[in-house]
Amino acid sequence: MIEVIGLIAACLTTFAFLPQALRVMKTQSTSDLSPTMYASFVVGVLLWLLYGIMLGNIALILANSVTAIFAGIVFFYVVKNNVFGQTNAT
Repeated sequence: MIEVIGLIAACLTTFAFLPQALRVMKTQSTSDLSPTMYASFVVGVLLWLLYGIMLGNIALILANSVTAIFAGIVFFYVVKNNVFGQTNAT
């Protein structure tokens, strides 16, 4: 039962990033997003992933793998727009 609770929590918090990632990919706009927040978040998620791997905890491994992808996509666009100029194609 504990693992089920962990998997449900992991799904909810992980897929919460999907709408933001889809929106950023569609609009290419990141003007209101903080590069510092996304950088620290991606590093934190990668550390949680490492922690989950070390524990062999499937909920931590799956959730943080997917979250790293979604947050990484957003972070990529945040960095791209800050380095190469903001694209606001809404």
